[in-house]
Amino acid sequence: MTETSTRPPLRGIVGEATKGKIGVLVEEHFDMTEYRLFNELFPKHGYQVVYLSHLWGNANLTFGSNPDNGWVEEHVLVETEINSVQPADFKGIIIIGAYASDRLRYQVAPRKGEPNQAPAVVFIRQAMATKQLKIGTICHSLWLLCADRALLQGRRVTCAHNIICDAENAGAEVVYGAEGTVDLVIDGDLITGKHPGITEQFISTFLNEIEKGA
Repeated sequence: MTETSTRPPLRGIVGEATKGKIGVLVEEHFDMTEYRLFNELFPKHGYQVVYLSHLWGNANLTFGSNPDNGWVEEHVLVETEINSVQPADFKGIIIIGAYASDRLRYQVAPRKGEPNQAPAVVFIRQAMATKQLKIGTICHSLWLLCADRALLQGRRVTCAHNIICDAENAGAEVVYGAEGTVDLVIDGDLITGKHPGITEQFISTFLNEIEKGA
């Protein structure tokens, strides 16, 4: 059985919204590296981090990170229901990496011929239709956009090598470099990163894109 940290979970609102809020979509099995750097660097630059998820009728839910070192080191207590907020409430929306993005696209009762109606997919669909709102993915988190081909058709992206096929099957143009997919791609308001190792670069680029359009 995987061991977990005995520390109390971090409350899912971090920092002060001096310049605005960054919404981060999260679920169980989120990436620990991204989580720690989001919580450190966005508040440092004046942005409050607000973790969002579908809470299934609960007042809050606690989600754990991937057990990267053999145990779950990080937990976040999420109190913000994704159905209760609007994309325009935020300066940017990020989908956290790892397997959280696959869990976020789960829908209870899919219907043939109907686009994915999972709350997180509905929200990101609205977010991508919101003018000048920056949307970010890293590594596996592009999976969430793969749930609706209309979100990725013709978009230039990068992602983890594991999900290249998923992205290309969803109509995206995956950008390649000398060592597989490139580190970062900016396609309009969509900023995509290759893996957690470039999270600091991703955050810097994401903030620059927000502040260019401010």
